[in-house]
Parts: sequence; structure tokens; C-alpha cells
Amino acid sequence: MPWTKEHIQWLHDTGEVISISTGDKVPVFEFAYDVTNEEAMSHWARHFRNHYCADDAIEILKPQGMTNKDYLLNLKFPHKTKSPGPSIRAGDFAEILVADYLVFLHDYYVPRTRYDRKIIGNESSKGSDVLGFKQKNKTPSSKDELLIYEVKARLSENKSKNTLQTAIDDSSKDEARLAESLNGAKQRLYDQRDFAGMGIISRFQKNVDHPYKTKFGAAAVLTDSSCCVETLAEASTKEHSSPTHLEMIVIRGPVLMSLVHELYERAANEA
Repeated sequence: MPWTKEHIQWLHDTGEVISISTGDKVPVFEFAYDVTNEEAMSHWARHFRNHYCADDAIEILKPQGMTNKDYLLNLKFPHKTKSPGPSIRAGDFAEILVADYLVFLHDYYVPRTRYDRKIIGNESSKGSDVLGFKQKNKTPSSKDELLIYEVKARLSENKSKNTLQTAIDDSSKDEARLAESLNGAKQRLYDQRDFAGMGIISRFQKNVDHPYKTKFGAAAVLTDSSCCVETLAEASTKEHSSPTHLEMIVIRGPVLMSLVHELYERAANEA
């Protein structure tokens, strides 16, 4: 894990920067995906599917007589139409995309533990959206880094809304729930018998004895029709708990909700 990075080639820095009301500069990325690239889409669907259920576990976990596709669509994935399924799909997609951005473009370790132990597929996972870690070596260092990202998605063809501001506001809550988020990730890594990942989490549970850098992130993932630069520029970091340690990003792309549904469908069909 992770299983592929081919799809990250579709994520491009546009060079555009949004200057928000507090003077912060927010880079804009475009997700220019290609659904006609069958190989890349298939690999991406597998990568996406395994966040919810490892391929080698489906046969063991699904009820007897149920197909892999029906198991994923009915018991593991958020529902395509039944509320709040579509919004959960959008949020999960955005979080996984930001996790991939941090892993493949910025060399963070991101535990993939938010989705595979959900009891109800049509509910959001609890805790911080994305946790990223950088550790210089096995010995704890003050240069080690923890990055906590809040991710908000607006993927339907709707009027513009300041989704970036919502991400900034919710990011302020992440420090208070960090201990629970780290503990939750560590427990799920234990379920996966990922002892190396558990070791990384353990290091970042020792901030008092072995301090490290803590940074925050706020991401807005938007379909093009919901991405209004003027609206996003009104965002402010003034009320954030740690504005000097906050990074931000906007990711936009065409007709993203249709892509999300196609990705879930392919992930189920190819299981």
C-alpha cells in the first residue's frame, strides 16, 4: 500500500495562485483525468477499492452467495443515490486524492486507515481527514513533521460556495482531536498487522519528550462549475488556531461527481 500512482500524473499545478483576504497565497491544481486510459483507470480503481477492503479479504468477509460487486456496493461503499451517500462519496474521493498528493508529490507517509473498518458505509469516518508524517530517521528528531489536513469537497454542479473557508475553519479543530486520530490510526494499523506504520505513529505520540513540527492543511476539491476564484479569495485564516503553520490548496477538475461515480462502479465491477 499504496497500490498505484499512475492517476497522479493527471494532477497538475496550474501556476495560478489565489490571494485570500489575509494575504495568504493558495496554489490551484487541476485534476485533468482521462477516463479513456483504461489501464490507468483500472489501476486507480483497484487502488481506490483497497482503501475500503483489501482484495484478498473480500472473499472471506462477504456473505455467502453475494458477489464481490454487490458486497462492495451494498455493504462497503457509500451509496450512489441514497442520502448522504453521494456526499460521503465526494468527501472520501477528495480525501484519498489529497492523501495521494501528499504521498506522491511531497513524500509524506499517510496511513490508509479511514475507510476499511467503517461499520456503516453510508457514514463519514471520524477523526482528522488526512494525517501525513515525515521522519528523518529512526531516532526522533525535532525536524520530524506531522501534517494534519482538513479536506472539503464540492463536486456537484452547484453555485459557488467558499469551501476553502470551511476547510480552514474545521482545520482549527484538528489539534484538539489529534490524540484520538493518532490512536485510531494506530489501532487500525494493528488490525492490518502493519507494525512499521504503527512505529511511525508511536513516534508522533511522543511530542512532550520528543518534540516535532506540527503543520496544518486545508484543501478545497471542487468541480469546475463550483470553483469561483472571487468567492475563494474572500477566505480568511484570521480565526485559525495556528495560521502561520497552515498550508492550503485548491484542486479543481471537470464534472468530478460523474468521475466519482464511475470510479466506484469500476472498482466494484473489477473486484
